[in-house]
Amino acid sequence: MIYITLHFSVIISGTSGDIVMTQTPLSLPVTPGEPASISCRSSQSLFNSDYANTYLDWYLQKPGQSPQLLIYMLSNRASGVPDRFSGSGSGTDFTLKISRVEAEDVGVYYCMQSIEYPPTVV
Repeated sequence: MIYITLHFSVIISGTSGDIVMTQTPLSLPVTPGEPASISCRSSQSLFNSDYANTYLDWYLQKPGQSPQLLIYMLSNRASGVPDRFSGSGSGTDFTLKISRVEAEDVGVYYCMQSIEYPPTVV
């Protein structure tokens, strides 16, 4: 049996007033073909009622590459992102799901809030 490991990074801005993001788990061994789920929580709601949008994005940084946008505004897949990736959640609790993990999915996954500046990434 072959396992791949998905890694999740924690980069939290420390200025008072910033939105704090936390992500779990920090590492996840997964068998190719199996599903995977990553959770992200914010210290404040990321829903903007004026625009009816939730400002939560997911990124993947593959080894040796720059981060690439996977999901924007909670549940919208970026161009070229396979449909096995999906984003969901509301308010302060969010999930990135991969329905069938593939070897090419190895990398560091980040969730980022963009409702307030500076953006907070984890």
